[in-house]
Amino acid sequence: MNFPGFRVLRMLVASLAITFASAASLRADGDATSLYKAKCAVCHGPDGSGNTTMGKQMQSPDLRSDEVQKQTDVQLIDATTNGKGKKMPAYKGKLTDDQIKQLVAYIRELAKKK
Repeated sequence: MNFPGFRVLRMLVASLAITFASAASLRADGDATSLYKAKCAVCHGPDGSGNTTMGKQMQSPDLRSDEVQKQTDVQLIDATTNGKGKKMPAYKGKLTDDQIKQLVAYIRELAKKK
């Protein structure tokens, strides 16, 4: 097709696709932030340090620490899914697998901000 305006139409469609992809990415990042604040921050702190009243009581680890960050995603997913003793609740059935993966990615980002 090579009618007048087709090129403009293609550019518009491409622009819309990029806009929607960017919005979806921002929404996913926002979802991870909201999810972390709702489920994790009370113990681990907004920055992941564990420096909260509850975090100190529960001896929550600093999620930014080398000890936590050297764990594989599979290990962090397992800990979040199944919990860790009495200190870390299990989120299996409370969060979807995708939400847990988003939290693990968010934890990785916290270490970069340290």
